[in-house]
Amino acid sequence: MQTLGDIGERSAIERIIKTLPGRQDVIVGAGDDCAVVRVGDGTGDDLVLTSDPVVAGIHFDATASPQSVGHKAIGRMLSDIAAMGAEPRWALVDIVAPSSTPLSTLDELYAGMGKLASGSGLAIVGGDMTDGPCLEIHIFGVGAVPAGKAVLRSTAKPGDRLFVTGALGGSRLGRHLRVEPRLAAGKWLRDYATAMIDISDGLASDLRHLTTLSGVGCDLELAAIPISEAATKMDGSQSPLEHALNDGEDFELLFTLPGADTAKFTSAWKTAFNLPCTEIGHMTDSPKKIRCMESDGSAQPLTKTGYNHFRDHKSES
Repeated sequence: MQTLGDIGERSAIERIIKTLPGRQDVIVGAGDDCAVVRVGDGTGDDLVLTSDPVVAGIHFDATASPQSVGHKAIGRMLSDIAAMGAEPRWALVDIVAPSSTPLSTLDELYAGMGKLASGSGLAIVGGDMTDGPCLEIHIFGVGAVPAGKAVLRSTAKPGDRLFVTGALGGSRLGRHLRVEPRLAAGKWLRDYATAMIDISDGLASDLRHLTTLSGVGCDLELAAIPISEAATKMDGSQSPLEHALNDGEDFELLFTLPGADTAKFTSAWKTAFNLPCTEIGHMTDSPKKIRCMESDGSAQPLTKTGYNHFRDHKSES
């Protein structure tokens, strides 16, 4: 009997999507950072809908403070909203926890969630609780974006330039608990980006999602990838570059824009943000083909895949 472990998260999602019922007001269904639904006649805002779990032993370990876990739970969801170019509105929070969980843990979880939510314009409007074997926080979030303006994963074009915010790799040294959702940048980018995704499963994995859904390829300039200081301090056999490609939970924005706009974009970005933004490649007309370009001009296929739930069952903490 075939299992989730045999096929991994992405194949499981593709399998499920084929069976999902739809409606005429669904503009974008499952498969992007958020679903997009239209309310009314389309002259106002579209709503973006997303959900995210944070589970003990997978997304955090026993050394993580409850406040940081609450922060991460909200931050992961907000990063999805940022990747659509949307603004946060409302959230529901479901808590699964053993009955032995101290009430102080619950208080601190909500303190961490509330602080990030209130600073992001997000209202937490309810949810549910149930007993379970370990602590889990499940967030359902809603954002808003002007009708037709959501930035999707599926709209990159050959010739577009590929950019990423911030620096990548080494998030497991603590940054994964200090998620900084790029909400202001995502909202600003909806006037520039042709496609966008947030980096949650690793650059290698999320770039593959973007190219697959857009029907394009990519030449990825390895020497240009911004590597975080934490990636240089990771133990093990992987190089800092490999950590930048594979680690995941960076929650930076990976996006494309027309090649003709890069000079104008770069100037405008530096005026608007103090956040680094780096060009790391360009999209090609070879669907799903990602080439890693070395500084000497040689190229090799991208074989790394980033984190794959069910296949790579290990703690992300």
